[in-house]
Amino acid sequence: MRLLLLLRLALPFLPAAAQQPVAHLQIDAGKIVRQASPRMYGLMTEEINHSYEGGLYAELLSNDTFRGNWMSIAQWGLALKGDAVATSSLDPKDGPSPALPESLELNVASASPASPAGLSNPGYWGIAVRPHTTYTGSFYAEANPAIGPVTIRLIANQTGAVLASTQVALAGAGWRSYSFQLRSGQKASSAENHFELTVAHPGTLHLQLVTLFPPTFDDQPNGNRPDLMEKLAAMHPNFIRLPGGNYLEGNRIEDRFDWEKTIGPLADRPGHQGPWGYWSTDQFGLLEFLEWTQQLHVEPVLAVYAGYSLKGKHVTPGPDLEPYVQSALHEVEYVTGDAHTPWGAQRVRDGHPAPFPLHYIEIGNEDSFDRSGSYPARFAQFAQALRKKYPQYKLIATAPIPQSPAKPGDVPDLLDDHYYKSPEQMFALVHHYDAAPRTGPKVLVGEWATVSATPTPDFGDALGDAAWMTGMERNSDLIKMASYAPLFVNVRNAVWRTNLIGYDALSSYGSPSYYAQCLFAAHMGDAIPQNSLTGLNPSARFFYSVTESRRERLLHLKLVNATTLAHPLQIALQGAGAGAHVATAYSLHGATFEATNTLRNPLAIHPVQSSLHFTGTVLQHTVPALTIEVIDLPLQ
Repeated sequence: MRLLLLLRLALPFLPAAAQQPVAHLQIDAGKIVRQASPRMYGLMTEEINHSYEGGLYAELLSNDTFRGNWMSIAQWGLALKGDAVATSSLDPKDGPSPALPESLELNVASASPASPAGLSNPGYWGIAVRPHTTYTGSFYAEANPAIGPVTIRLIANQTGAVLASTQVALAGAGWRSYSFQLRSGQKASSAENHFELTVAHPGTLHLQLVTLFPPTFDDQPNGNRPDLMEKLAAMHPNFIRLPGGNYLEGNRIEDRFDWEKTIGPLADRPGHQGPWGYWSTDQFGLLEFLEWTQQLHVEPVLAVYAGYSLKGKHVTPGPDLEPYVQSALHEVEYVTGDAHTPWGAQRVRDGHPAPFPLHYIEIGNEDSFDRSGSYPARFAQFAQALRKKYPQYKLIATAPIPQSPAKPGDVPDLLDDHYYKSPEQMFALVHHYDAAPRTGPKVLVGEWATVSATPTPDFGDALGDAAWMTGMERNSDLIKMASYAPLFVNVRNAVWRTNLIGYDALSSYGSPSYYAQCLFAAHMGDAIPQNSLTGLNPSARFFYSVTESRRERLLHLKLVNATTLAHPLQIALQGAGAGAHVATAYSLHGATFEATNTLRNPLAIHPVQSSLHFTGTVLQHTVPALTIEVIDLPLQ
């Protein structure tokens, strides 16, 4: 951080009226020099910062499967009214399913309708309650019906006011599943609320898998949070890289994302330890990932576990690795197979008859960290099996693969590169791919971010991100796909420093980098016309890219001015015609590198649209200091 602060202090500070000399940008729309990737920008995240549980996945109750620790059952406390007396404990031998063999045991010694006893849950740092809203929930219970009925309430923390309430009658003995609905009144929206489940009679009640959902995106059961889905849709993504990063590998082999244990009824999912310090219930499992892509009208980039985990353990290539190869083959069949295949039929039974589209399979994640040197052999074993059964899919490697000694089929189609840099480092990296060879594998930049601010990027980070994106666009014949990471952060659990979209239990916001990505992705062409920039001050932190949408006859010009000087441009545009033109400009501006968006001020920095009028083939334009611009220029 000290180095980053010194770098920022080293930025030139000059009066706002000062500006750089005029630079000349020449664009010949009639000469296409490279193709641009039609699916450049996508999404990637993993279970980090409570990205899924406590984030995208709309479940409101934390630890809904009653995981215990050395102190208690996390997030679940006793709710005792009046003179009620009760205790709670974890019963390790009584649960509703083999996957959930434990349950919470509530022993009520004394209770009445006036003095009920039960449990409370705070949600994920609060539970958002909005006016006139219906909440749906469910739970598994084993109890004598005489202890019931079960009363369920949403209660305001500060006042104790009951915001919504319902009762559920208990049926006969044995484990049973129950569902309920709650309807809130007219109280103003707030997240300072908690959940209570109580009974009014003495007895013993066993509970497991207690859930509560608000309205979800597209009213999808077990679905996603609408405000976050809407923000993702505004990013105009083309794919989702899933299940994402270290979450695929786990700290240990047994902690990997074992996809077969994440499908089917929620009660059949045992969950697993995530790599970022908390338990994952896997209620947001493989099918939920795939339905997420469907809701956003994008394709999955499916990463399969390849035998390496974060603490350094790996599976030896050969017979030991073969079960993992077979699991990957089954996973692809679950995604793409029809009802006549075993795993396609399983997906149908899980509630999704249609196969999902798929073009890319990634083998592992960040296997360059594997010090054993086993990845080339592990990749080859997976590649040979996948290409034999699924020759139509392109394979992505996560570490360089020697090409000369390998069989042709063992060479990956793409290589996944990752970059996490400071703003200054990102500025220096912009031309990294300009002279890269075009003869080997293509590139997926599967994780990248300018990293300095927390919990979300400030405008200095956005400038670094936008500069980097101009470099990726300029080389988008080689870089086929790119996805920022991490995508999400619950601001109450920022275990990773810089993340694109922030939220708490009630609301969310896009960072300056988020808006830069929205603009870049929404204005991306399919070709790169001939262009050159001259007269640029060598010390200027000024970056640009040009792509062309040939069908729409539209040029997309991206301009990034990361200095405190305005930057005048003379844009000579061959192909615009001699008449009058109106270009559309979208601008992001920050007064300083440190300017940013927050939950309290979510739109401090946001895109501003304007029109640029010019005649003929020359546009005189000045890019203000500390500004990111996207300009759409019409062609004739």
